Amino acid sequence: MLTGLKSLVRKATSLFASLKAQTYPIIIPRSEHSLSRQDLSPNAVKVLYRLNKAGFDAYLVGGCVRDHLIGIEPKDFDVVTNATPEEVHSTFSNSRLIGRRFKLVHVTFGREIIEVSTFRANSAQDDSNDENAQNTSLKGKDSARSAHGIVLRDNVYGNIEEDAERRDFTFNALYYNVQDFSIHDYCGGLKDIENKQIRIIGDARQRYQEDPVRMLRAIRFAGKLGFELEAETAAPIKEMAHLLDHIPPARLFEEVLKLLGSGNGIETFALLRQYGLFRYLFPDTDALLQSGWKRNDIDPEAFILQGLKNTDDRIQSGKTTAPYFLYAVLLWPSVSLRHEEFQAQGMPATPALHQAANMVLDNQVASTAIPRRFSTPMREIWDMQYRLPKRYGKRAFLLLEHPRFRAAFDFLLIRELSGTELDGLGDWWENFQHGTENQQRDLIKSIDSFSKDKEGPKKRRPRRRRKSNGNTSETAKPQSETFDE
Repeated sequence: MLTGLKSLVRKATSLFASLKAQTYPIIIPRSEHSLSRQDLSPNAVKVLYRLNKAGFDAYLVGGCVRDHLIGIEPKDFDVVTNATPEEVHSTFSNSRLIGRRFKLVHVTFGREIIEVSTFRANSAQDDSNDENAQNTSLKGKDSARSAHGIVLRDNVYGNIEEDAERRDFTFNALYYNVQDFSIHDYCGGLKDIENKQIRIIGDARQRYQEDPVRMLRAIRFAGKLGFELEAETAAPIKEMAHLLDHIPPARLFEEVLKLLGSGNGIETFALLRQYGLFRYLFPDTDALLQSGWKRNDIDPEAFILQGLKNTDDRIQSGKTTAPYFLYAVLLWPSVSLRHEEFQAQGMPATPALHQAANMVLDNQVASTAIPRRFSTPMREIWDMQYRLPKRYGKRAFLLLEHPRFRAAFDFLLIRELSGTELDGLGDWWENFQHGTENQQRDLIKSIDSFSKDKEGPKKRRPRRRRKSNGNTSETAKPQSETFDE
């Protein structure tokens, strides 16, 4: 059973009143918190007990503890331990080692994956000449940084105190000990949860330089939890946003899905723009929004907001969304602008659309890589926007059978809801999908008759004259008739 935030605040207030003089870590016994094994993944508990039985320390850490205390159902259960990745891997036959930047172990139980990491120390210790640093409890030294100070590899192992200090935000430095069911708070995460505040651990500028994606994580938590960014945590973001240019596009692709595809897209979109981060994720779209460009058939900002609203509504109601659909929404205004420019140069509509899609996608992959398995359906959705109005004859039935029809139809509705006037095209397709065969044919007839009224009577083509084959007789029969005889 989940615990509401109000209950947490009442308990945290009384707890901190009695512990004001204590230093961290603060250990909250089972009687003082509501997190129970019943609220945890049974497979995560198995991993904890197996590691304990093998002689290692093991804790649940981060989001699963944080979300439960806030009142959100945890989705991912991460385990941290003093065992090295190799030791964890040898303990579980159903596991595999992954990662180069951070070595991890994935323990698989069917479709569920429990991620296990080793306590890490600050990688700066690896380069320190300080005698105390050299005598630290490091089990390995494997770290590297780029010329910009970004951590490229960080496999410097330490103890739980060091692990807590190198985590990003205070509420992610909460550890659950399955041996006595206590929660260990190393950085004041409970207090920040009580104050609905996002606070980075350590110096914000240094932490963002080590990993600029932490800026995106701060925004994601603000959008997801409705928390405020603590002043020192927020202060350097605009100035340091440019560091995102040095993050691999493939990693940023995944971050965008977490940012805008988790059910709080509208709030997160506003925060990304407020802190100057959106331009490094979608440079063309951001430039277009900044320019104020609009057209009679599209208002870019209204369209994107409507698309994010529809995505949020689906996720919050327990439905799934496709990553390519979200990217198709965010890039459509740029495609529309380029399409208009190519048509103005005299290019026919369909080739102009394909050329526009190519240009926008080529520009976008420099910022966030888009796998082909996603870019192909994106193109199909865009292409269908110009095919859906063409419902004459058998075309409507063929379009209805298209594998991307439903996504294209939903995209069409977003266009209409954002103010694009399409002469009731969305209602027509809604009725056509759910109508009987006779009703579908009547709908097509109404389109055919409307088209004839609009275009006027068609001119009859002149009959093509047959070649005489040397026979000029007026009574000569066509060759096919002669052959039949």
